[in-house]
Parts: sequence; structure tokens; C-alpha cells
Amino acid sequence: MNALPDKEIEKAYFISPVVDMEKLIADMMTWANVTEDELYRQKEIPTEFGEVLSWEYLCYVKEHPVTWTIPTQILYGEKDYLTSYETISKFAGQINATLTIMKNGEHWFHTEEQMKFLDRWMKQFVG
Repeated sequence: MNALPDKEIEKAYFISPVVDMEKLIADMMTWANVTEDELYRQKEIPTEFGEVLSWEYLCYVKEHPVTWTIPTQILYGEKDYLTSYETISKFAGQINATLTIMKNGEHWFHTEEQMKFLDRWMKQFVG
């Protein structure tokens, strides 16, 4: 979303999008028990869950909020651990997107059931 603001896009189809990176970074900092002051001082902090928290990236995210005006369809897994339902529904409302929620779906659509749901969802909107 952040890389395409100047491109002419007719429609967008998002599957488990991260729509609020600042919130995700804040959540990861909470999971890692890292404060913003610690991140500022250390600049980068590796986490036990495999991500590296970066002060530079956090600053970039804060300075470059996403603006999205493209007609959008969003597919969201009910059990998405990266983006909460509140966050995705707020974003969908702000941009007037259609939000489809897969019961028991996850952030990463990968099981046979999830892939079948994804295929049906795409066919519904793309044809």
C-alpha cells in the first residue's frame, strides 16, 4: 500500500493485509517486553519470535502513514494473530472496503480449507 500511492490501480484485493504497521510494531514490542525508549537507545533489538525491532523502521512508519483510496476487497482470517479484527474493520470502514472474514482462518492462508476459501473468494470478485 505504501509503495503504490502514485500508481493508477482500478481495484485491489488484499489477503490478510497489515493495515496498521505502527500498531503491529507496538504489539511486537509488547510481546518482546521492549519499550520505545529501549528501542531508541539500542536502535535494533532481535526478538525471540524471529523479528528484529528497528527504531529506524518505526520512525519511517510514523512519518509515512498509509493513504488508500482504491476500491478494495479484503479477505481476513478470523484467527489472524498479526492484525486484530478491530484494526482491520476500522481500516475497512475508513476506506469503504468490502471485508470478508473466514471463520477459523489465519493470517497466512495455507491449509487446504483456507486455500479453497481463498479461491472461492477470488472467483466471487474477479470472475
